[in-house]
Amino acid sequence: MKHLTSWRRILVVATACALAACSSGSNNSSSSLGNDPATPGTSNSPPTISGTPVTSTPVGQVYSFQPSASDADGNSLTFSVANLPSWASFNASTGRLSGTPTSSMAGLSFGGIVISVSDGTASTSLPAFSISVTTPNGAPVISGSPAASVVAGQTYAFQPTASDPENQPLTFSIVGQPSWATFSTTTGNLSGTPTSANVGSYTGIVISVSDGTNTVPLPAFSITVTAAGTTTGSATLRWTPPTLNEDGTPIENLAGYRVYYGTSTGNLNQVLNIAGAGVTSAVIQNLTPATWYFALKAYNAANVESSFSNIASKTIY
Repeated sequence: MKHLTSWRRILVVATACALAACSSGSNNSSSSLGNDPATPGTSNSPPTISGTPVTSTPVGQVYSFQPSASDADGNSLTFSVANLPSWASFNASTGRLSGTPTSSMAGLSFGGIVISVSDGTASTSLPAFSISVTTPNGAPVISGSPAASVVAGQTYAFQPTASDPENQPLTFSIVGQPSWATFSTTTGNLSGTPTSANVGSYTGIVISVSDGTNTVPLPAFSITVTAAGTTTGSATLRWTPPTLNEDGTPIENLAGYRVYYGTSTGNLNQVLNIAGAGVTSAVIQNLTPATWYFALKAYNAANVESSFSNIASKTIY
């Protein structure tokens, strides 16, 4: 029994030493028991923003740009803008920039615009951009009254008149071009000499002009090719070649003439093209019984026509 008591005392001392070691803060591996490691701090990711704003807008049209933004941490986002144009408004909740510039803003450029997004801690910005206010592009204008018929063997010619408010280059196109005719995309001239094999009606012809942005057509029209030999008369026309342009300057590039004729003064719908500046007469054949009216236009090497001459007439019986 005495031996047993001695062994119990050793156990108590050993246990006490172990507890002392635990509380002493020594580097013994048992010294860390009961101490939880520190919880690492959570880092904030900055938000992202993207989008490519349009850098020009016409007067009177609505401009709108909406960037895309997100936050990896799911934080709420707010937007801000620097150098907001005077004609625009900005939504701090969505980042949308919009507005309609007035005519007083035409030709002005609004630069240094910067849209940013923030999650309350970090902020990210789009690159700075500018918005130029431009004048609206006006549509071109086209006019002209094409002849509705031509006799087989005679030349048909029609050239519309076209212009553009901004003086932009114009191109022409055609739908329903007759097989016997040629067409110029530069001038809009439709011309050709049908043969007896082409007798018939050619419908749905549409000539249009474009400035590269807007396209404007003439009303659809038809051309009827009538057979030669069904007419019974002719008319001979004579004229003196012009020497001056309408502005009084000398003519230097006269290229030819066009005789416009028809059965009423308001509808000279047939055309005879005459090449050569020195020509001074022409014979119009195959005229049906009626009173026919004739007028002449001169044209230059650039295919620019003069105004009409006086109107002459002849009755075919």
